[in-house]
Amino acid sequence: MPVTRQDFEDAIAQYWGAKASQNDLSAIKDAVGAGTAGSVRGGKHFDSVAGLVAKFFLDAGYPKEAIRVDKDLELPGYYRPLKKWDIVIAHEGTLVAAFELKALGGPSFGNNYNNRVEEALGSAADLQRAALTEWYPGSRPWLGYFFIMEDHPKSRSAVRLASNPVYPPEDIWQGTSYQDRFAIFCKRLLDEGLYNTACYITSSRENPSPGEPEEALDWRHFSAAIIGRLAELKALGIPSASVGQQHTDELF
Repeated sequence: MPVTRQDFEDAIAQYWGAKASQNDLSAIKDAVGAGTAGSVRGGKHFDSVAGLVAKFFLDAGYPKEAIRVDKDLELPGYYRPLKKWDIVIAHEGTLVAAFELKALGGPSFGNNYNNRVEEALGSAADLQRAALTEWYPGSRPWLGYFFIMEDHPKSRSAVRLASNPVYPPEDIWQGTSYQDRFAIFCKRLLDEGLYNTACYITSSRENPSPGEPEEALDWRHFSAAIIGRLAELKALGIPSASVGQQHTDELF
């Protein structure tokens, strides 16, 4: 069965531990291995999301050995030897895709906001530069970013900018909340080609139903981009003749 909108909503609910998934993701986890390198480096909250993303590639015919969500997730960079990603699909000499799964929660959003921005920028810039070398033969690496912002009064409130910066920031940042700022950030990641797709949602334990503040960053666009990547590689004959057909009309 193809990945559906309900699968997505269930995975987000399961991230918060709010309810058991209505769809059985255990078979996916058994196939590709549970865990995502710590899920934001602590706990396994992202297991359900990792299983959801992995299912696209399993359904497309990729062998389970090609889909890594638990171990052997390190990829070579240009500015450092290796960096651990959260999901890596590598098969027949091609880095099919790599994904970062991250979140920002309260109540102290400011403490980790800059860290999350710098992590995403550094990871993408490092691998994209390495892709210009001989380390990544075949199709150019394809990168995805999935981010959950906790929906909280403090993430919805406008954040004060420094009162006397050396130079003023862009007007776009004036009066923005952390939710607003991350939407701007994710859109610019795509605009600059650092990531090929990004999904940005707001959610909370009390109300896990995902909010999608920006259409270009919603689940429809994220999943459609993955399907497009699969179709691109299939058209190029990379990497497997067993790649199957997805029923895209059932995804949304």
